[in-house]
Amino acid sequence: MFGIEHVPVVSADEMRRWDRRAIQRGGIHERTLIETAARAAAAVVQRVHPSGPIAAAVGGGNNGADALVLLRVLRAWGREVMAVLAEGVQARPELLHGWDVEVVPSGEAEPVFHGSAAIVDGILGTGGTGAPRPRQAALIEAVGRAGRPVIALDGPSGVDLSTGEIPGQAIRADVTVTFGAPKRGLLLFPGRAHAGRIIAVEVGFPPIGPDEHNAALITPDWARRHLPRISPNAHKGELGTVAIVGGHPGMAGAALLAGLGAGRAGAGKIELVSVPENREILQVAIPEALFVERASDGLEGVLERAGAVVSGPGMGTGDEDLAVLRRVVAAGDAPLLLDADALTLLARTPDLLEGVSRPVLLTPHPGEMSRLLGVETGAITADPFRFAGEAAERWQCPVMLKGWPSLVAAPGEPTLVNVAGHSGIATGGMGDVLAGVAGALLAQGAGPQVALVLALFYSGRAAEIAGRGRSLLPRDVTEALPMALAGAGSAAPPLVLPGVILDLPPPR
Repeated sequence: MFGIEHVPVVSADEMRRWDRRAIQRGGIHERTLIETAARAAAAVVQRVHPSGPIAAAVGGGNNGADALVLLRVLRAWGREVMAVLAEGVQARPELLHGWDVEVVPSGEAEPVFHGSAAIVDGILGTGGTGAPRPRQAALIEAVGRAGRPVIALDGPSGVDLSTGEIPGQAIRADVTVTFGAPKRGLLLFPGRAHAGRIIAVEVGFPPIGPDEHNAALITPDWARRHLPRISPNAHKGELGTVAIVGGHPGMAGAALLAGLGAGRAGAGKIELVSVPENREILQVAIPEALFVERASDGLEGVLERAGAVVSGPGMGTGDEDLAVLRRVVAAGDAPLLLDADALTLLARTPDLLEGVSRPVLLTPHPGEMSRLLGVETGAITADPFRFAGEAAERWQCPVMLKGWPSLVAAPGEPTLVNVAGHSGIATGGMGDVLAGVAGALLAQGAGPQVALVLALFYSGRAAEIAGRGRSLLPRDVTEALPMALAGAGSAAPPLVLPGVILDLPPPR
């Protein structure tokens, strides 16, 4: 993955407003934007498909105009090109500048598409909503039947670029060249599965203002710049103490994984707070950590000297566990991360955080978010940006909504989006590791929202580095964390083309 430090993520509406601002207030002619976008996309096509005929499925509006200009540019570069027009769409000679771009109606799509090296999808753009109309759907189906590589312009036609939903026929692209910034629907499933490799290119827009986008993507460059620095003469006290409160009888594994995550992320000291039955397994597995019985009088002392507190991994959800959580909330002023069972207890006891002035962080998966907000899980997975933001406002703290992608919302701040990692992360115990990593970063001085995002990014990078695919275990992530933290990812665009601001591989 490559990305510059700041990559906005926009909805289709935000993109249209950005586009209008560039034209109306920025003084940029619409044709200039079309020319710039098409030339950038043509350069990508030339690089990924350097030989053979290129065909384009051309719809109406600016997306179709982008496709026609792209073909003209490739023709000027000596390529063989052909445009297939959706029913009812007319060729626009003013876009072709006299170049001999062959144009055929949609009824002749089959032989053209089958004979091409690759097909450019220029049927629908950000203005497309709902199921494609019959004439558009027919052309989308023709592209699919051809079985050729597809490059989508801005987004695969038929994918809602705000929600990722697919209400009808949709292009399945190998590469999506998106203009200005990636669209939300390209990152949300099922749209993500149709976008393939996402390459975002700069096309001359003015800078996007803070009031014009509500989300941003976490890139290797962003993570590298925000990771807390450790001085050469640092000692363990400067690296912070992480207290992990969890480990109900028979649930030592969750606290253990959180402790390993905290240790590998660089915590100076780790204190594991659990029940006596778990002492042996925890101290054997993590001899570097201190063990404290959670029912002891020493609990408050642990919490007051900690630089960060993680509560919830394997904690249990009974009355005794709630009593412990109340003690945790009341003691000390270090940032408090509530995960797993602590979130279930919070959902049952919504007054738990009343009057708390210390920083609090919540890390729910969709099921836990459902309990916190009283909303069906399906609604949350269908609109994660909305509900992550609602939870952050309700609890007035940063909220990590786990999923694909994972989001970190905070009151008054853009939602930060993480796409590092792969589907192998979807296994029990991974959230415990994540909580421990975030705890270590908090103890090292990272701000609450930043700590959550960095934990997501570097845990995801560790999963990629571990290279075990579906066989990945949480402890594989902890073992790969040192390599992930040593190198955030690609520092240069793999395509080595000017104007590339993001290059995101297909999901795995």
